[in-house]
Amino acid sequence: MSSDLYTSTLKQLNSKIIPFIVICYFVANLDKTNISIAALQMNADLGLSTSMYGLGVGMFYISYILFEIPSNVIMTKVGARRWIARIMITWGIVGVGMAFIHTANQLYVMRFLLGMAEAGFAPGIIYYISCWFPKSNRARAMSFFYMGSVAASIIGLPISGAILNMHGLADIAGWRWLFALEGIPAIILGCVVLFRLPDSPEHAPWLNSTQKSWLRQRLEQDNAGVEIGKNHSWVNALKDRTVLLLSLVWFLQAFGSIGITLFMPLIIKSMALEQSNFVIGLLSAVPFIMACLFMYFNGRHSDKTRERSWHLGLPLIFSGLALTAAIYSSNLWLSYVLLVLTVGFNFALTPIFWAVTTEKLAGVAAAASIAFINTVANFVGLGLPPLLGKLKDMSHSYHSGLLIVALALILGGILGIIVSRPPKDRLKNLAYLGSGK
Repeated sequence: MSSDLYTSTLKQLNSKIIPFIVICYFVANLDKTNISIAALQMNADLGLSTSMYGLGVGMFYISYILFEIPSNVIMTKVGARRWIARIMITWGIVGVGMAFIHTANQLYVMRFLLGMAEAGFAPGIIYYISCWFPKSNRARAMSFFYMGSVAASIIGLPISGAILNMHGLADIAGWRWLFALEGIPAIILGCVVLFRLPDSPEHAPWLNSTQKSWLRQRLEQDNAGVEIGKNHSWVNALKDRTVLLLSLVWFLQAFGSIGITLFMPLIIKSMALEQSNFVIGLLSAVPFIMACLFMYFNGRHSDKTRERSWHLGLPLIFSGLALTAAIYSSNLWLSYVLLVLTVGFNFALTPIFWAVTTEKLAGVAAAASIAFINTVANFVGLGLPPLLGKLKDMSHSYHSGLLIVALALILGGILGIIVSRPPKDRLKNLAYLGSGK
């Protein structure tokens, strides 16, 4: 009976929750990263240097950092349904507004507003998943959620490249069509959230009373062994060693997920100058197909074996090594293949990381800590794009900037192996590293 109940409940969660939030996250990342494709036309139209473009990208993260923790705390007070709907509707409006900018300063302002509107969405959904899925299934659930992000690159980049070809239609630039058309779905989905997304399992009409009772007991059992539980205040949780170490791992990981993703079309364009924007969009999408596969199989295998440390740390180390090899390769196609592997490995640890995080945290402390961890990582988005742009303008190459990314990934992988272990083993490892032996 218990096995049947487990299967039927998880089947409902997988069919009712996962597909919808995947679609929402797809749209979120489409609106956040479509600037990387728009840049192929927009930079010339607005007279932006690579440094100015990098600053425009980074402005998103200033407001995102400022409002992310308050957003997640508010969500625990007003409920996921209303707050996620608010987030999506406001960022959709700002996304459409990006089509009307005419100067670099207007770009900076709109990117700041977009970060403010979207702040809290990703950590909010991560916390939301932890309130529904038992930890034995959490890595797989997280992998499906992040596939929405990756799908925005697989599907969104070629679509965005195609929309750029609408250039001149009704005397409107292609990149303006891009922002206008891709902002509308967020507004529509935000309205759907109000009717489609339950605040908690207790409010799910598609779970029967037996399923709700079983799920509640299972989640309570999972949360009984967390390091930071419901009795911890969210302020004190942010000072905890575990939260700080997890923040550092996610910060170092973001060098790859933010730095490479937002510059991917420009990097590939520098390798294949003769290719059209549509082809560049297709080539930019391929690495994210690999990311989907790596996330799914790594998350599935981690849940099956119940091993987290190596599944978390090794992919990040491999990502840094692949990127280093790509930098020093003289063969363009080999460099491209290594870039594909870099992105695949970089995303492979994502579901494991958030499974580990939500296994160590619970309650409002978890909501705030997840937002804090994500906020720390977004400092990379604030500083790295302008730095990469500056280094590119100075050296006329992405190599020096990408080498910084590679080193950060390798360090993050080593630290990830340590922090995801049980507390006693973690302290031994940290003491060993500190001794310099």
